[in-house]
Amino acid sequence: MENLLKDIEKVLFNHDKIVEVSKRVAREITRDYKNSQKEPVLLCTLKGALPFMAELIKHIDIHIVMDFIDVASYHGGTTSTGSIILRKDVTMDLKGRDIIIVEDIVDTGRTLKHLISYLKQREVNSIACASLINKPSARKVEVEPEYFGIESPNEFLVGFGLDYDEKYRNLPYIGVLKPAIYEVTK
Repeated sequence: MENLLKDIEKVLFNHDKIVEVSKRVAREITRDYKNSQKEPVLLCTLKGALPFMAELIKHIDIHIVMDFIDVASYHGGTTSTGSIILRKDVTMDLKGRDIIIVEDIVDTGRTLKHLISYLKQREVNSIACASLINKPSARKVEVEPEYFGIESPNEFLVGFGLDYDEKYRNLPYIGVLKPAIYEVTK
């Protein structure tokens, strides 16, 4: 990944740290659901949460079901537009199910709040969120993930699913993108 490293100002969270926090979040989910009859549906928000979801499910020690939903709010920029677009809906009936939304990052909170409202219309039993990154300093609406791996400073992050204009998702770490990269395209 040396070719892409030149675009990164600093690496905040290396791969080992991401695996460590994914295991912790998985233990918390296992703890909360293991003595219940609930079989949670892990609902991965595409595309960003896919690497976290892949790491997370390897460490959850209960039965789970998975589905995917694709929503967008950045539309190629570095800040949320506030406009949430549903690109791909879930494929299963969620009525009466216990949902854990798997997010890459909760920053403004708008996407998560929108998803919670959308899923409530599906008559789900419960909704929780597991996010790799929590960025409360960027919050615009009141919403918090029940499970999160890392609290992040308010910087523009890429890597391990997080992108800028669909790029950098494949980095095995999370870093701060050099402003010169996205200021050139403004």
